[in-house]
Amino acid sequence: MTDYEYDPFDDLPEMPEELLLPAYLKEGGHPTRTYGELTYNKRNKSWVIKGEPIVCQTAKRLFPGCDGRGRGQARFTANRRNTGDLQWLMLRYPLNIRESDRERWEKALSDARDFAIAREKLRLNPQSLTPNPAYFKGELLTFQKEGASYLVNTPRALLADEMGLGKTVEALAAVSETGCYPLLLIAPSHLITNWQREISRFLQNADGSEPTVHVLKGLTPYKLPEAQIYIVHYLLLRGWKEALPKYDFKAIIFDEIQELRRSGTEKYSAASLLAEKTPVVWGLSGTPIYNRGGEIWNVINILDFHALGDWESFSREWCYGYGNNIVAKPDLLGDTLREEGYMLRRTKDQVLDQLPPKRRLVQEIDADDELYGKLILPALDALKRLRAAQKAFDRSRIEDEICQHLRQATGVAKAPYVAAFVKALLEGDEKVLLFAHHHQVMDSYKETLKAEHPVFITGRETTKEKDAAVDAFMTGKTNLCCISMRAAAGLNLQRATCVVFGELDWSPAVHTQAEDRAHRMGQKDSVLCYYLVSPRGSDAQMQEALGLKVSQFVQLMGDRVMSENEVMTYQTEAREHIKALAEKMLERYEG
Repeated sequence: MTDYEYDPFDDLPEMPEELLLPAYLKEGGHPTRTYGELTYNKRNKSWVIKGEPIVCQTAKRLFPGCDGRGRGQARFTANRRNTGDLQWLMLRYPLNIRESDRERWEKALSDARDFAIAREKLRLNPQSLTPNPAYFKGELLTFQKEGASYLVNTPRALLADEMGLGKTVEALAAVSETGCYPLLLIAPSHLITNWQREISRFLQNADGSEPTVHVLKGLTPYKLPEAQIYIVHYLLLRGWKEALPKYDFKAIIFDEIQELRRSGTEKYSAASLLAEKTPVVWGLSGTPIYNRGGEIWNVINILDFHALGDWESFSREWCYGYGNNIVAKPDLLGDTLREEGYMLRRTKDQVLDQLPPKRRLVQEIDADDELYGKLILPALDALKRLRAAQKAFDRSRIEDEICQHLRQATGVAKAPYVAAFVKALLEGDEKVLLFAHHHQVMDSYKETLKAEHPVFITGRETTKEKDAAVDAFMTGKTNLCCISMRAAAGLNLQRATCVVFGELDWSPAVHTQAEDRAHRMGQKDSVLCYYLVSPRGSDAQMQEALGLKVSQFVQLMGDRVMSENEVMTYQTEAREHIKALAEKMLERYEG
């Protein structure tokens, strides 16, 4: 924990906690008789009723999630919800509590009451958390402060804000406030690099240093080095299934937790073992799919085991019959998850007044290094010719050739990761404009994203084909339109909710013009613009040439029309930086 004490309820008007505490968690009267005994099973981490048939029968009838083999026994997993259920049951059928377990029970009951009161306070009056600047380097919007406060006060929770509203920064603010290190962060493989960047950007220790981070590699476990934050992607969980639960993690963040919406896999089993052992478990997802009961039940079950009961009872009551996974009333289920404190979700429409017209986010993604190494060989050959060229015209032509080779190699090498990112957006029902520059990059998108039925406007289409692509996107026949940045002029595609740049251009004005295909004058909306950059290849050099460091990119993107001189200057600087990159690569190649 940090040495900074935070109480989100300091500013609340005084309200008797007795009024906030649910009736079933209140003390009962003095029993005239008891119906059995309540004990704690350390091995199974559960409360066990050993009692008369009437109490065990009632427990199993009312709480199908409770377990119990044979007669005279019923078992409840030790969590806050089950503690409340047990207290409720004991108001009707009092039980003796074994003396050795009495202190544990009183502590469990006290925790359940505190949580119920905190949940009710947050529901009645959402609180804002202003992170301590000694540990957090960013600024939060009002709704993001409320999201961070929710996480701090809900140890097992699903933050389901719509994509682009800042779940990552809300989670990091909560981490900074709780100091829950060592932290295990589990994310899809294409987001590992971005998490590293965001941790560096927002978190710090009291002495100003950055938290130490270790990214797990490979399926074969090894002894983990000491670190504050450990990052692993979902595909590696099965290999670390037995090893990771042995570490004493204080918290887990499951980013894009919908990755666990299907049970029965080694990935799901490994995640379940980890969550069971860890005191704080937060899930992040912009796409909490709760119209399919099986999926949301699986997700919530990772966060808090049997919080929604067992699968049989859940599907029988919430879905269209026993074993069916389609929820009959998804809106009611969503309301229940919110009221019970398991989920917080805000949509863009709900917080639109806090958002700028365009939100620009730089997202670092990986690239295929081996493929990139093969694709830059023509650039290295061209650089050798450049060294030998004498005429200015020849040098200029070869420099352009080098620039094109490196930019194309960068775009192609990161294309599969761009596609994975876009697929996640489409799963969240976003309407996406995907911009790129090179035909070879577009061809890669066409192959990797063909299941999404994209349309293309690349400059290679006839006028009729181009009009058909625009119509297909605007009428909802597809949610993905891939466009060449230099072929975007004049297009009106304001159905789009997200703009994604899979490649960069050397001119900020080109990006702005592309953004404006979605964000039109007078539009009362906030369009989300993602700039997907790779730390390797030409992206970093182009940003350097434009003075657009990752941390500055959002602030410095220009919205004005650039002069011809400015365009030429940017192009020249970009070429010089990329030529310098090629020189370094050639030195390594020759070495």
